[in-house]
Amino acid sequence: MNESRIALVTGANQGLGRALVEGLAARLGPSDLVLLTGRTPQRVETAAREVAHARGTRSHVTGRALDVRDAEAVEALAGELAERYGSVHTVISNAVAPLAPDRSQAEQADDFIDVANGGAHAVLRSFAPVLRPGGRLIVVASSLGTLGHLDERLHPLFDGASLDEVEAAVEAWRGAIHAGTAQEEGWPVWVNPPSKVAQVAAVRAVAAERRERDLAEGTLIAAVCPGMVDTRTSRPWLSDYREVRSPQDAAEPILDLVLAAEADPEQYGELIREGAVLPWHEGTPPVEQERIVIP
Repeated sequence: MNESRIALVTGANQGLGRALVEGLAARLGPSDLVLLTGRTPQRVETAAREVAHARGTRSHVTGRALDVRDAEAVEALAGELAERYGSVHTVISNAVAPLAPDRSQAEQADDFIDVANGGAHAVLRSFAPVLRPGGRLIVVASSLGTLGHLDERLHPLFDGASLDEVEAAVEAWRGAIHAGTAQEEGWPVWVNPPSKVAQVAAVRAVAAERRERDLAEGTLIAAVCPGMVDTRTSRPWLSDYREVRSPQDAAEPILDLVLAAEADPEQYGELIREGAVLPWHEGTPPVEQERIVIP
């Protein structure tokens, strides 16, 4: 097996994703490869070139256009990397579609769900099988990803669910949005909490299937909360910038987690913020309001 570390980040041509690529490229070695991916080929090419030539970059950096909404494309890339390098050491699922505050949440739900949830599901399905022993598979979520942020009626859809069941729950939610029945079924108007809970539930589902082997090999599968980050996605929703972090600052704890010499078994399959596990069942359903600060 090739001993060079192969790392991949989705949604990486700007914001937190790019900061994660920059950090990996600075902290990995000259024989390692960091793959910067995003939906738009020109933006990906430009970002990869800039990171590759930036001061402090040590690893090889290359760009690859990848639309995570296309599960077949994600699977093909995972297979290509496995064939070429034997395995992948680090995968960070970070892609997200922006939400505009001047449009209804329902109007924007499909693209948001397709990217944040469909993309995370595709990454988990395709890259978990090619993950190197001792590797890292991380989904960037939010503190809203704990189950308590949903109405109790919805908890059985995600608590202890398999990945197939999580996907079915997401599609049921999508259907309720379009049918106009989401609120009466307990779903919040704001699409972010159900999406984040589903992301974490998907991580937990995959981790549950692999736990014994992964813990024995020092492999980590987890979700992470980066906190409030100043990005193109979050800016339209931010009314108070006092606690907002730069993408570079938000990336540091995630990089520390990914590049730690040993994985903490207590973090396996969990949602992690600043190195601490956020209990799955904690949280309260959001109060609907006109402007919401994204955590």
